[in-house]
Amino acid sequence: MAPMTIRLLVVDDDPLVRAGLTLMLGGAEGIEIVGEGSDGAEVPDLVARLAPDVVLMDIRMPHVDGLTATERLRARPGAPEVIVLTTFHADEQVLRALRAGAAGFVLKDTAPAEIAGAVLRVAAGDPVLSPAVTRQLMTHVAGAPEVRPRRDTAAERLAGLADREREVAVAVGRGASNAEIADRLYMSVPTVKTYVSRLLAKLGLNNRVQIALLVHDAGLLDHEPPERTGE
Repeated sequence: MAPMTIRLLVVDDDPLVRAGLTLMLGGAEGIEIVGEGSDGAEVPDLVARLAPDVVLMDIRMPHVDGLTATERLRARPGAPEVIVLTTFHADEQVLRALRAGAAGFVLKDTAPAEIAGAVLRVAAGDPVLSPAVTRQLMTHVAGAPEVRPRRDTAAERLAGLADREREVAVAVGRGASNAEIADRLYMSVPTVKTYVSRLLAKLGLNNRVQIALLVHDAGLLDHEPPERTGE
């Protein structure tokens, strides 16, 4: 069976950035640039017409910014994955985009091969966000005035989880892969995937990044990892 080609839509208000990304990624193996957009307002129509698998979305655009466009897009059924483009690696806007359902972010000065790799990983269902970067983003907004109310709300949302679901959620929050969670909690990888899917449905979330952020907001990463337990 031939490998699937990932359909990519590039959205950035700077024509030079768009041209550069299209040039860099257009020749990457496994990626096809299906279109370009210059503002978040164009995204719904472009997605409907071009059916991309992944949208590479600038955050700062003059009319409809990437954050708003991501929120609107990810609220739709069957929406493509979104990777946000930014010039800052510790930007509150990035964290907001992740909360809105973006699967990760890349810096605009990232090497072309790494951006292509990020597109392929996101299309395969893997978030483009290392545990170290997640912690840095979380720390960036940890002192914000809304943290306390957000923590209470997050704790309420997680209160209905069964013990095993909570263990898996915390492991996801710590940046563990499915294989690492399986090893840590004595599960099979398919069982871990089932739990992750159940968490997404139960919590009304889009991806693993949002599980990690919710677990962080609830304060469940403030303590040492729990001891390994059997089934």
